[in-house]
Amino acid sequence: MILSGSRSQSLAAALAGRTGHDLAGVSSERFPDGEQLVELDPPTLAGEEAVVVATTATDAAYVELLQLQDAAREAGASRVTTVIPYMGYARQDEAFEPGQPVSARAVARAVSTGTDRVLLVEPHESAVCDYFPAPAEPVGVAGLLAEPLVGLSEPVFLAPDAGAADLARTVRDAYGRGAVDHFEKTRHSGSEVTVEPAGTTVDGHDVVIVDDIVATGSTMSQAIAAMAGEAASVTVACVHALFARDAYTKLRRAGVDAVYATDTVERTVSEVSVAPAVADRL
Repeated sequence: MILSGSRSQSLAAALAGRTGHDLAGVSSERFPDGEQLVELDPPTLAGEEAVVVATTATDAAYVELLQLQDAAREAGASRVTTVIPYMGYARQDEAFEPGQPVSARAVARAVSTGTDRVLLVEPHESAVCDYFPAPAEPVGVAGLLAEPLVGLSEPVFLAPDAGAADLARTVRDAYGRGAVDHFEKTRHSGSEVTVEPAGTTVDGHDVVIVDDIVATGSTMSQAIAAMAGEAASVTVACVHALFARDAYTKLRRAGVDAVYATDTVERTVSEVSVAPAVADRL
């Protein structure tokens, strides 16, 4: 039985269709003091495996996830597998200053109390899986971003920095052809910074900028603007489209031609479902 968090309904439904598992009904309400409560339909899962699918992009989503896990146990599930399409706090994987927490570890410990196994879809760093007391493993999905890319002319797949070059290479390999490069920042003064591909020309090429997460869109917009008038087209392909505040508007204003993302965070640009990759691991 698949139990969906409120922010992962499309993915949970796609996963149910892919695996043949039933999709449970999940309703929720809030008490006057703001506390939330979830309820399952059917109310009994005696002897069944429960698969909880819940993106945790907000603090409230984490509470909902913990409640779904506990509701599954209360309903008699024999085993609980937790799928986290996007793990909030994963980028806080170390204490940046003395006195600060390792937030990724804190939430990983909380999630592990209610599950037998965890699947993390394309975490920012796979090492975050080590913070889970329960068995946890990453699910790579970047190659799926090649699906909506068609008819590219001499494509160049660009990562925002050298650390993300492997992600761009994965998408290029799935597409089947093209060059791979990354952006480099050059500081000319205290206020003047240029961003350009490290060693590849984009003149006349169809460019695909690949990243795992687009949050505010500021870095990505800067990269797009740097290629204005040079690239034949610019496409953004990202796994997790957080799109905080006006991120999408920034990308469009910078001159992007298309934006494709997966359904780990459900947005209007979620053209690619990660259900096939997750289903293969269940």
